[in-house]
Amino acid sequence: MTRAAVILPWERPDRQDESRAAEARLEEAVGLAASIGLVIICKAVLLLRARRPATLLGSGQVESLHATVRADNITVVIIDSRLTPVQQRNLERALGCKVIDRTALILDIFGERAATKEGSLQVELAHLEYQRSRLVRTWTHLERQRGGFGFLGGPGETQIEADRRMIGDRIVRLKRELEQVRRTRGLHRQARRRVPFPVVALVGYTNAGKSTLFNALTGASVYAQDQLFATLDPTMRGIRLPSGRQIILSDTVGFISDLPTELIAAFRATLEEVAEADIILHVRDASHPETSAQRADVVEVLEGMAHSGTIEPDWQSRVIEVLNKADLMGGRDAVGARPGAIVISAITGDGLPDLLAAIDERLTHAMELVRYRVPLSDGAAMAWLYEHGEVVERTDHEDGVDMHVRLSPANRARFEMQHATGITCLDS
Repeated sequence: MTRAAVILPWERPDRQDESRAAEARLEEAVGLAASIGLVIICKAVLLLRARRPATLLGSGQVESLHATVRADNITVVIIDSRLTPVQQRNLERALGCKVIDRTALILDIFGERAATKEGSLQVELAHLEYQRSRLVRTWTHLERQRGGFGFLGGPGETQIEADRRMIGDRIVRLKRELEQVRRTRGLHRQARRRVPFPVVALVGYTNAGKSTLFNALTGASVYAQDQLFATLDPTMRGIRLPSGRQIILSDTVGFISDLPTELIAAFRATLEEVAEADIILHVRDASHPETSAQRADVVEVLEGMAHSGTIEPDWQSRVIEVLNKADLMGGRDAVGARPGAIVISAITGDGLPDLLAAIDERLTHAMELVRYRVPLSDGAAMAWLYEHGEVVERTDHEDGVDMHVRLSPANRARFEMQHATGITCLDS
């Protein structure tokens, strides 16, 4: 049992609304630490007048924290901020225990949760990139010299140079393996385009209830617990909407404020499912006091993906907001109607029919009405249109069948590519 303290350095003004924000941020950090089995003995918000280069915290705060560490037999202190290598070293010396920052904590959680090969590779890559940033002569043993290679001898290379080189070599190998995994995922996406079904991706702040909603809609048993980052690896299942239309539902990793830059880069492949999605369900914890701030964090990440070209700039037009955990607020009526949002409880199932109907309606609005003349002998093409579109009208003639069909733009392109021979588009 590891006894831990969670400390949030807070630089913002001590106004009432900022105090609430600080408490919510502290509770999030406590949840992160508890999710990997740490026993939280002490938690506190420490106001900073200025960031000290040596220890981040003020000298009086360090002394007080040291007394708490000794009195409560604390073995690890979590600083919910980014520490420089020097600050981490100095704090460990002053407190007499292990000190980790927010980045290291999140990396540990990701390392424990990742289940697939891709997830494990991404976590190891993020860990190594973080470790490489720590190699700034933090520990004295890194300054030792090794002997030179070959027969000439010589001063050799310092330990820090050797460690940096080994980490760099491993990072290169990991990136090569990840590219292979991403190519495989790309082939899977191409296969889905050939099958094709619309993709609906769940996104949202961590612990918003995405995996619980995924299980409720698909009947799957994806790991879902009341803890942060319960899901790290993308999971996909097929479901059928009330109209009979088949879709693929994708569960993704939860977002979080101040996500380490190493993880944003390493988990690019996980977020690629969002880029491919026809509809994005932004799942929000309506009961959380900081739900608006959490929404802003998710939007910021998606906007960053749009600026980098990972997703289309018009991604917001594909979003349906889902206000979850209505059961914690006394039911859907207590949450109240929100324009453009669907209020649900993934736990009780309340509101799920409305959500499925909204997905159906959004897909329908995105569809195009098109008329085809299909030869009577081409039963495969007619079957494809019935399976992947909505046949609004059919007129049989001696030389073929006129079919008035509602198709998504993607499905229209797929149909016309796969059945180019013998099919006539009457709207051309």
